[in-house]
Amino acid sequence: MLEAVRLYLFVFGVLTIAGGILGFVKAKSRASLIAGTVSGVLLLVAGYEVSARGTVGLVIGLVVSLALAARFGAGFQRTRKVMPAGLMALLGFVGVIVTVLGLLER
Repeated sequence: MLEAVRLYLFVFGVLTIAGGILGFVKAKSRASLIAGTVSGVLLLVAGYEVSARGTVGLVIGLVVSLALAARFGAGFQRTRKVMPAGLMALLGFVGVIVTVLGLLER
């Protein structure tokens, strides 16, 4: 299970960075670029830490996933737009589930 969590956090991190870059390119949003990069890097660090220290990576992944799910979940409720709010809310929600399952396995 921890290997699946690690892989998910890596993929989620890369997608988050890509989304931040896309937000900057399309809308010239520096906030998207900064938030996407910081969140994505934290998810990549969490994925690395899952294999190195376990619990530390799971906690980082859980916190970032919760923050992204809350932020984009609220945005999706307001706009009903699947891209990017719906997708990021879904990815964040799945991140919460997999990290909690990883913590329960430890």
